[in-house]
Amino acid sequence: MPKGYWIALVDVADPEAYKAYMQENAIAFRKYGARFLIRSGRAEQVEGSGRSRRVVVEFPDYDTALACYHSPEYAKAIALRTPVSAADILVIEGYDGPQPTD
Repeated sequence: MPKGYWIALVDVADPEAYKAYMQENAIAFRKYGARFLIRSGRAEQVEGSGRSRRVVVEFPDYDTALACYHSPEYAKAIALRTPVSAADILVIEGYDGPQPTD
């Protein structure tokens, strides 16, 4: 079964206040078995437009990723995030099929 992912692009207006969101989202992420694959770091926007912060979070499967986003635990984190940041978040199912060959 393919894994589920959150892909988040975020602009943070108040980095100090955003820390409270990061502490709160950890509660939901632990409960739903999340694992950070990308949490900012070096990046170069090579096409299109983006935001200053990029995050990819892996979940055991798509349904778990979606359940985490809609959970009461994450709702508390959203309430802390929205006043201090702007975000685009996509919940998506991973791909578990054939890959290109050389």
